[in-house]
Amino acid sequence: MDMLMGAATGLVAWFIVRYFVAGIYTVNQNERAVKTRFGRAERVGTATTLQDPIAQELRPEETERYCYPQVRVIPPGGPYFKWPWEKVFKVSVATQTVNMAHDVEDPNANAQGTILEAVTKDQLNTGLTGQIRYRVSEKNLYAYLFGVKRPIAHVMGYFTSVLRERIANFEAPRESAGQAAAHTSEGAAPTIGVSINDLRKNLRDINEHMDRECACSSARYGIVLDASLITGIDPPAEVESALAAINTAYNQVSSDISLAQASADQTLVQSRRAVEIETLRAQAEVEPLVTLAEQLRQLRGHGPAALSAYVRNVRLQLFRRSRRVVLEVAHD
Repeated sequence: MDMLMGAATGLVAWFIVRYFVAGIYTVNQNERAVKTRFGRAERVGTATTLQDPIAQELRPEETERYCYPQVRVIPPGGPYFKWPWEKVFKVSVATQTVNMAHDVEDPNANAQGTILEAVTKDQLNTGLTGQIRYRVSEKNLYAYLFGVKRPIAHVMGYFTSVLRERIANFEAPRESAGQAAAHTSEGAAPTIGVSINDLRKNLRDINEHMDRECACSSARYGIVLDASLITGIDPPAEVESALAAINTAYNQVSSDISLAQASADQTLVQSRRAVEIETLRAQAEVEPLVTLAEQLRQLRGHGPAALSAYVRNVRLQLFRRSRRVVLEVAHD
């Protein structure tokens, strides 16, 4: 009898530990969790990701393919409880950084995950370096946990394909007529038609393009690409010397044009200054005559006698300053 009581007590204790104590769990601050019951995730009614703003980045033909149910997300905290037939999946939502050349399925690919190769429009094989910042999307945990087997592999593959397509078809933005005229007046030389130069000068535009194109990754794979930062574009070794020579010649031409423009601007400024000086001199010579004419006009307004008296006073002052006076005598 005692043995039966002991066995029963042990069984009850094991049941409590196995199904009650072990069923208590917590969720860390940088984690989110999803609970499944008999293998089916707890859902928010019949809502899907197509009803969330993240679906706006999908193309019309992709909406049916990437339609995932919205699941109940367990926030940080606890303790929470789960039954034996329930299972909890925890994921970290912290932002992570990865080399954009990293291949999840083959770490030895792309020079052991250091350089991503791409071909430009003029058939040059370039090496790209940079980083990608990403995090798990709380709004689409179903896709991350159950929809895609290895979400990060899909995201990296999608990013690589979009980037290579952009590199292969990239052309420098065309300048408007006003911008071209402004650059010409500033002494800028025409842009060299080498795609690597265009790519290097437009890294910011390429990064922004990648951010726009990969904005749908949240709805596709449950991963949000916070930013892509391409830091380097290196040509092949056999092209580097030729490219350096082209750039050197371009810089020399730009320098010569800038010096010529600066000299022309200096000459133009000096000419304008000379014209201003001569104009001021002419105004200084004309001003006394204008003042004298105004005074004579005012004297004339006081009558002919006032003007005659003024002329007589002026003659007297001239006689006082003169050492010799020659008078013209009229002969009868």
